[in-house]
Amino acid sequence: MSNIGFSYIAIHPGEILKEELEARDISQKDFAKAISVSYTMLNEILNGKRSITADFAILVEAALGTPAEHWLNMQARYNLQTAKTKETIKSRFESIRNISPWITQRSSLIPTV
Repeated sequence: MSNIGFSYIAIHPGEILKEELEARDISQKDFAKAISVSYTMLNEILNGKRSITADFAILVEAALGTPAEHWLNMQARYNLQTAKTKETIKSRFESIRNISPWITQRSSLIPTV
């Protein structure tokens, strides 16, 4: 499926965090306990079923030393890329692009791939 402006697959930041925990040999149960969140919540994040929030990112920074901004930026990029692959958004994008009075001689703001 093509998407608007991206040619790669979106990776949820939870998957990256899961790999980080595995690389550091930290169990999900121990990490959840260390940052005072439920195991269920952590597991949902690590499996891409829940977004990383600012609060959660701050807790991860405290525990692992990785900047909270890093995790939030990854989540924002994931959200944007995921939205751009939705057919309804792609259709609306093209419809607006075709009638928008504010688009001038510029090349596409979001190139179609």
